[in-house]
Amino acid sequence: MSRIGNNPVAIPEGVTVEVKENEVVVKGKLGELIQEFSAVEIKIEENQVWVTRPSDSKEHKAKHGLYRSLVRNMIEGVSKGWTKELELVGVGYRASNQGQKLDIALGFSHNIVIDIAPEVKVETVSEKGKNPIVKLTSFDKQLVGQIAAKIRGFRKPEPYKGKGVKFVGEQLRRKAGKSA
Repeated sequence: MSRIGNNPVAIPEGVTVEVKENEVVVKGKLGELIQEFSAVEIKIEENQVWVTRPSDSKEHKAKHGLYRSLVRNMIEGVSKGWTKELELVGVGYRASNQGQKLDIALGFSHNIVIDIAPEVKVETVSEKGKNPIVKLTSFDKQLVGQIAAKIRGFRKPEPYKGKGVKFVGEQLRRKAGKSA
């Protein structure tokens, strides 16, 4: 963990980082994120964020790398943003959205309608002859990942034909079927 935690995080132009008693506030052109922290010290020096730990105890070592990664993800999120793309593989699988409502048909007797958080921008791409794609974009990496995992959880890819909801670029472990 300490190899990650020892590296500083560069602060790009247009991003401000404030450290209060036990929370970090990161503001950028895309939004504002707040993260509470404990068991580590966070300092800002020369456009870089440094995360240090007070001792080499197991808890301090674990949280050292964790909070450094969280701060890095926050800084990258408010400056560039995060995107997850989900592909719906299967006959009759469709996706459409009206504003923040995502309507997906995954082979159940009813369509699934999900209200997406206002911080996340949702977009659906449906081309003839290709699988529908759902794009989730936001400045909060945790929120995008959580919503993507929830959508994927409705119909995980099965190992025989690969049908289901998968991430774009995800390699599936396929199994051979019955052999006669």
